[in-house]
Amino acid sequence: MTDSLLSTSKVAKRYGAVVALRSVDLVVQPGEIHALLGANGAGKSTLVKILTGVVAPNEGTIAINGRAVRFTSPIAAQRFGLAPVFQDPALIPDLTVIENLRLTGADIGGVREWLSKMDLGGIDLTEQARDLTLPVLRMLDLARAVSRDPYLLLLDEITAALPVDLAARVIAVMQEWKKRGRSVLFISHRLAEVRAVCDVATVLRDGCNVDSFATADGGEARMVSAMLGDTTKAEREEKRSIVGRSSTYRRTTGVSASENSARGHTVPPVLEVRDLRIGGLDGVSFELRAGEVLGVAALEGQGQDLLFDALAGDRRPASGQILVNGRRLVARHPADAIREGVALIPADRLHALLPQRSVRENLSTAFFRRPRAWGPINLRAERDQVDSAIERLSIDTRAQAQVRRLSGGNQQKVTIGRWLTAGFQVLLCFDPTRGIDVGTKHQIYDLVRELAAAGNAVLLFTSELREIALVCDRAIVLYDGRITAELPAAEADEETLLNAAHGLADVPRGVA
Repeated sequence: MTDSLLSTSKVAKRYGAVVALRSVDLVVQPGEIHALLGANGAGKSTLVKILTGVVAPNEGTIAINGRAVRFTSPIAAQRFGLAPVFQDPALIPDLTVIENLRLTGADIGGVREWLSKMDLGGIDLTEQARDLTLPVLRMLDLARAVSRDPYLLLLDEITAALPVDLAARVIAVMQEWKKRGRSVLFISHRLAEVRAVCDVATVLRDGCNVDSFATADGGEARMVSAMLGDTTKAEREEKRSIVGRSSTYRRTTGVSASENSARGHTVPPVLEVRDLRIGGLDGVSFELRAGEVLGVAALEGQGQDLLFDALAGDRRPASGQILVNGRRLVARHPADAIREGVALIPADRLHALLPQRSVRENLSTAFFRRPRAWGPINLRAERDQVDSAIERLSIDTRAQAQVRRLSGGNQQKVTIGRWLTAGFQVLLCFDPTRGIDVGTKHQIYDLVRELAAAGNAVLLFTSELREIALVCDRAIVLYDGRITAELPAAEADEETLLNAAHGLADVPRGVA
């Protein structure tokens, strides 16, 4: 179509034996917000990298305004008016923000202007990128992209890393882009967002486009059906039952908050946090018991990252106590927390992985975490543990030569699987389903409940508030560095959590 802003025909990409894209046809019109959907590994991120000159396709053609183009670099794509925001922040950690902007030739004044429009003008551009949170880095990437005034903005799972308030600002930018007659290609697993903001949706499956339709004509059921493909009735019923099984786990296994209350809290807590203070975290206290999943809800910058960093041994609190099985945890390094059975699943899965190493090497690293016990490796025990984790989590090992070649969902499974091989008592999950497709999310929900049923304790922060009611036994809400609400998961609907997260709701503490 000559009047389209962007069109692709039979675009394909292979990495050795791994086929990332088989054949993709895509058309994006001017003034359109176009959703690109698909399960993890469907090829969405690969297509964005091809469209922005990061990688070259093996086959197929790309046209801009009806003119065939070939991008040999990101700069070439930029000249044609394409600007991406990738899943992982494109900033060098050891440089300041302003140094990163200069390095990429960004218009610093334009970036500041867009940050102000997004109510983020207070960000200090002289800070090192490593000292900023993932959501802030994402918003900086967005400001840098829109400051280039592109014809097509490509957003790869940007809202997956963001709390509700920042996600709303991203959507506002997308709508502003549409008003200007420009276009957005939007990758998201949040189907409610897609229905609310997108005009058209194209679905990829197994490296091919399988459906394209106006979002007004196709609801979430059509989107999910296209992503999952021709599964059998039994398989579909199994997927639908995952959430139901999670509810059953809460009723029949573990130690729920209400049961503890009825027993007078006779079951001792595995994790106790007493008056914890660090940075913006101001006197946080709570308990977590074996068999329990405790949810943490918060908007950006309310202290949730500081809490998880302190529990994982990555930051030392200014005051307060952390106790594991009644023993005070004084962690000067994450290894100290790990020795006490406290393990972290971070928001950025690549921070927890050895991306150049194989799936098996990544899964087995925590298995040999005690140097004093080093000696001849029991290869059979290692193999059995790793095989068990791969089977239990259904990890795709086709690209196991390097874990970086796995889809985001499979990378997250490897991150969790590492601790299945090593063992733990408290699992700290910081937004573990960020950027994960629907099917893999449900697998992780199911696994979290199984881990709790086995007697482990799980602390779960999620930027998707509906996950609290799906997975957790109870929830705490952080606002301005303090716990403002504590409630059973059955009462933790999105409206209640949002009000508490904004400091507006009068939800009593201790009702859980």
